[in-house]
Amino acid sequence: MNRSLHPLVWWIWAGAMATAVAMTSSISIAIAVVGVTAIVVRNKAEETPWAASFSWSLKMGLWVIAIRVLTGVLIGVPMPGRKILTLPVIPLPHWMAGIRIGGPVTLERLTSTAHDGIMIASIIALLGAAASLSSPHRLLRSMPVMVYEFGVSVVIATSILPQFVTSISRIKQAQRLRGHESTGLLSWRRIALPLFEETLSRSLDLAAAMDSRGYGFTRKRSKYRQDRWTSKDYLLCGIAMVSLVKPELLVLVAALSALVVAP
Repeated sequence: MNRSLHPLVWWIWAGAMATAVAMTSSISIAIAVVGVTAIVVRNKAEETPWAASFSWSLKMGLWVIAIRVLTGVLIGVPMPGRKILTLPVIPLPHWMAGIRIGGPVTLERLTSTAHDGIMIASIIALLGAAASLSSPHRLLRSMPVMVYEFGVSVVIATSILPQFVTSISRIKQAQRLRGHESTGLLSWRRIALPLFEETLSRSLDLAAAMDSRGYGFTRKRSKYRQDRWTSKDYLLCGIAMVSLVKPELLVLVAALSALVVAP
């Protein structure tokens, strides 16, 4: 997260690139954009709990690709082409005619499902990059008063996963210092209880903090120093939006522009 940029800039930038990647429907462009985005995250993200969102989005993307390929190969409409192997066929009712489970696996079916999975994973990675680069707290302060409570709920909900990751890492490190093994399925039995206690304690602290600050809807809000839009904010957003005109040519330029525009 770079404090010189408005918190909405990274989301506009990532959203525009995700849209452009979807418009191109090109695997090579999608992989190249995600690669450049990884460089941007490494150079611009700070050491914060939400900075790990990009790495987790990459892992989620790999699972999406695997699930999409597996389901596409096992279940779907037969696609003619070069046969790679043949799976056992599971009979289906007559009212499900045209859909099969198993049967011949063609190269065209495999490449089609892999293409779909990579495109979805690329969009997930770009949105994860925006979450890593922007502070949810600054983003919340930029919201209008009418959607402030909704914004608080969204920020709390999206902060759960990074906090879980941080807590698990801290608990595993403490157990290693005590000489306990922190690998394998059995180790999760020792992690579950401390994780539950820490999560419950954090929830109570959050509730007390919100109550002490008089949480609730009011048109008279606290006076925060508003984040102002600068010329760099407008420039990066403008480049990202222009990439939607010719995504095949400009989406990589929009991705690289973040390295130059963001200080």
